Amino acid sequence: MVSFIGAGPGDPELLTIKGKKIIDSADVIIYAGSLVNPQVLADAKEGAVIYNSATMNLDEVIQVMKDAEERKLKVARVHTGDPAIYGAHREQMDRLDELGIEYEVIPGVSSFLATAAVLKKEYTLPGVSQTVILTRMEGRTPMPPKEKLLDLAKHNATMIIFLSIGMLEEMSAVLRQAYQPETPVAVVYKATWEDQKIVYGDLTNIAGRVKDAGIKKTALTVVGNFLGDEYELSKLYDKTFTTEFRKGVTE
Repeated sequence: MVSFIGAGPGDPELLTIKGKKIIDSADVIIYAGSLVNPQVLADAKEGAVIYNSATMNLDEVIQVMKDAEERKLKVARVHTGDPAIYGAHREQMDRLDELGIEYEVIPGVSSFLATAAVLKKEYTLPGVSQTVILTRMEGRTPMPPKEKLLDLAKHNATMIIFLSIGMLEEMSAVLRQAYQPETPVAVVYKATWEDQKIVYGDLTNIAGRVKDAGIKKTALTVVGNFLGDEYELSKLYDKTFTTEFRKGVTE
């Protein structure tokens, strides 16, 4: 059995209980060493064989899983955040299907959720934005048709931009074609890690501020007026609003 595990954003205490149990009992651990906090593996059992997939290609990863399956060993495939977000685990699962190897997926706390937590913000503020777009800039890997950054930015929704911090100046220029230049932006480097950094700005100055902070990778950019202070109160707790569980009060 192979278990794909979302290891969370960095803080080892944000690993799920289920994920930790599997990692701690695994015979073979394959982890994304470029992003996963090594502390997540701190309680791996004695004798566990650990591979860093940052130095491996897909064939090599699958071969380790295949060899372990033949020996009836338990495999923990540890991804950063939640593997469903830029985790590249679908191609691994498809190969396991071809080989007839059973697997499961254990979700984790994505870095975009950890980012909201450390910013102490809510992405979906009433009257401001009820839509969250997760995307990235086009780089060496092209974007599908109709998913260019400018196309998505025209919605003026809350935008979470992964894997693009090295192109922040270009990103800001593109976003200014759709958002107001003064739209607030935050860049969070390694959310929940001990060396976490947060940089605030807007679409006119964020690139310079991030450069001054020395941030070059492992950071998320979040854009939108959810970072501001103006919004409507929700109907969920409005005393005049009737719900399935509570009758509204007439004032």
